[in-house]
Amino acid sequence: MTALHGLKVLDLSRVLAGPWAGQLLGDLGADVVKVERPGAGDDTRVWGPPWVQAQDTDDRQAAYFQCANRNKRSVAIDLATPEGQAQVRALAAKADVVLENFKVGGLKGYGLDYDSLKAINPKLVYCSITGFGQTGPYAPRAGYDFLIQGMGGLMSLTGRADGEEGAGPQKVGVALVDIMTGLYATIAVLAALQHRDRTGEGQHIDLALLDVQVATLANQAANYLSSGTAPRRLGNAHPNIVPYQDFPTADGDMILAIGNDGQFARFCAIAGKPEWATDERFATNPARVANRAVLIPLMRQTTVMRTTAEWIAALEAEAVPCGPINRLDQVFADPQVVSRGMKIEMQHDAFGAVPLVGSPIRLSATPVQYRIAPPMLGEHTAQVLADWLGGAVTTA
Repeated sequence: MTALHGLKVLDLSRVLAGPWAGQLLGDLGADVVKVERPGAGDDTRVWGPPWVQAQDTDDRQAAYFQCANRNKRSVAIDLATPEGQAQVRALAAKADVVLENFKVGGLKGYGLDYDSLKAINPKLVYCSITGFGQTGPYAPRAGYDFLIQGMGGLMSLTGRADGEEGAGPQKVGVALVDIMTGLYATIAVLAALQHRDRTGEGQHIDLALLDVQVATLANQAANYLSSGTAPRRLGNAHPNIVPYQDFPTADGDMILAIGNDGQFARFCAIAGKPEWATDERFATNPARVANRAVLIPLMRQTTVMRTTAEWIAALEAEAVPCGPINRLDQVFADPQVVSRGMKIEMQHDAFGAVPLVGSPIRLSATPVQYRIAPPMLGEHTAQVLADWLGGAVTTA
């Protein structure tokens, strides 16, 4: 038995934030039905290369689509037609949750907005994901991860420091705001379901990418709100902890993540510089932050004297947090990642064994199950109509 066995989720979303939430709910056991446009489907189906390719036909799907759409059943319904709208309303009447990421007001003309569906299913939890939310001056605008990373302050904190070669704002290498929004959406849905189970009442969840980006500025936002000074880009350095960044080695680079004075003292002993640990400029973290411009060059001159492997072996033996900077081939070959099962394969009728990244959730009593490979467009239309509606509504 899975944690969310019996929960029905109608996923009207596409691209990443909404589908990520839908996949997570599916991983936890929900029956997630993904509604897609006939003939086209989710935009990310064609966001390639690279592709997952069938051996005997021309069928293919973008790897991008594969990352966010397992444990879902796909139905092809045209929301622009009265028949399609009626079909989705019938499915919503049976659903526990609806996920959607249309523009504000985009579903109202179809009779598929929250108020319309609440009238036929008062217990419905309806989660709307937009760039800027349902209210405010930017509400009508479309929002995209890259845009939100810039508007929400993340890019002002990411990238090399001013004055360094290659300085300037930089986005994160994955669509992090979309991913975080999908996680917040999942949390909100589970909270709303708990409320529904207590009261019998559903509710509308208004989730905005910009809100999520601002909320997850975390300590950087707190630094600004407390000081009135906007943090600046520091490359890989930390604004509040020193040393906590990358350092060159004899054959590459490594990361030091020293979080307290004891760890720093142990590093100094291993590095052959025990005097640093008692130097008043470096003995405490506040002193190291104030004197980072002096300490970091001294450390860099020392770290280049050994290889990455030599440093990591010596530092790990003394419980000094450190690690390599891995490429993805090294990530998926790492013995810890292998041991934790973070690479999985799912059997697909068209594509054979499809490689995917596993869920990080480990539940002792109701573990995640991988039941359905990322589906072909409309693959489960007839099946879902029979399961949810008894086949009472014809395909649009």
